[in-house]
Amino acid sequence: MLEQRIQQQFFESADLQYQAAEELSRPLADAVQAMVAALTNGGRVIAAGAGPAATLAQLFAASLVGRFERERPGLAALALGGDGGVWSALAGEAEPQAVLARQVHALGVPGDVLLLIDPCAEQTALVAAARAAQSKEMTVVALTGREGADLQRVLGETDVWLAVPHGRRARVLETQLLVLHSLCDAIDLQLLGEQDPL
Repeated sequence: MLEQRIQQQFFESADLQYQAAEELSRPLADAVQAMVAALTNGGRVIAAGAGPAATLAQLFAASLVGRFERERPGLAALALGGDGGVWSALAGEAEPQAVLARQVHALGVPGDVLLLIDPCAEQTALVAAARAAQSKEMTVVALTGREGADLQRVLGETDVWLAVPHGRRARVLETQLLVLHSLCDAIDLQLLGEQDPL
C-alpha cells in the first residue's frame, strides 16, 4: 500500500508533465521572446514569488545572473523579496500586499519583464505587483496553477500567462520548477545558439 502511494506520486507528476508540455509550449515561447528582448535591449528580468515560490524566483534569477547549464556572461536579473530579511522594514511601513508592488515601482523600468510565480492563487500581493509593472510599461509573465485567474484577469495583451494545468500545490510547484528550467534553457538557446551534444 505504501509503495503504491509512492508510485502514484511519480505517475501523477509524469502525467502532468506531458499535459503541461502540450499546453505551455506556446506561451513559454512567448515568455522567452519577451525576456530575450528585454535582456538584449538593456533591460532585465525581475522575478517574485508567493510563499514557497519565492525560492523559485531566487533560483531563476540566480540561473540568469550566474549560469544555467552553460558558461555565458551574466544576464541582468534579480529576485524581489517579500518575506522577512531586509524587506521587513518596508513591510512594517506598507501594507503586506503592497511590498512587492513598491519594489516594482522603485526598481522596474519600461522594457523590463516581471516574472510572477504563484503556486496556490492566494496572493493579492502579486496582483498589485502586476499592476505596478504595467504602470511602468513592463511586460508581466505570470506563472500560476490553473486557479490563478485573479492574476490572469489583470494581464494585458502583451503579457503572458503560464497556467500549470493542475490544482494540487505540490504538483504545481514541481511543474513550475520545470517551466523555469525550460525558460533558462530557451533563453540560453536564443542567446548562444545550439549546444554541441555531450
